[in-house]
Amino acid sequence: MIVGLTGGIGSGKTTVSGMFAALGVEIIDADQISRALVAPGSIALQQLIALLGQELMTADGSLQRQRLRQLIFTDPLARHQAEAILHPLIRSAIVQQINDSTSSWLILSAPLLLESKAYDFIDRILVVDADEELQVQRTLERDHSSEDEVHRIMQIQLPRNERLSRATDIIRNNGNLADLQQQVDEYFRQYEELARARQNTSPAD
Repeated sequence: MIVGLTGGIGSGKTTVSGMFAALGVEIIDADQISRALVAPGSIALQQLIALLGQELMTADGSLQRQRLRQLIFTDPLARHQAEAILHPLIRSAIVQQINDSTSSWLILSAPLLLESKAYDFIDRILVVDADEELQVQRTLERDHSSEDEVHRIMQIQLPRNERLSRATDIIRNNGNLADLQQQVDEYFRQYEELARARQNTSPAD
């Protein structure tokens, strides 16, 4: 059973993912895969530089992640070009990790889970939700971005109401860490039961 974990910027996806990991849940992180794919010398990085410019590369051959982020959130063409390079590679790596997994269930954490058509194999969608004011505040504290930049990112992402309407499960992250942990613990128990029931159901049923 594959649970897709997503949410808007600053909603707390990384914190929730870490809480599930601490409970022993296998996590496949699309962001981590993406970072690995654009390591210095990689084909994906070379393709990005060829399309979007040498200014995206540092002196040591690494990707200027902040510059790429600014570019893809301000230039729709650049965003589509970057996605055309990276998304098929990310999906392929995710599918490989799923095929290699021996877990009864796992979490796939992907910020663009609902924006992309690449994740049609998800069984459940767990959305981490937070008030938009909190999203902005947390992102400013974490990334030291400008407020205008945060709002631009939020406008590109799926609208909050649509994200919630497509969720199978929702974690509300407007409180403290203890409240968040309680919700994670409850969903952990639910997913354990669902995965167990799925394993106990034979194809003939």
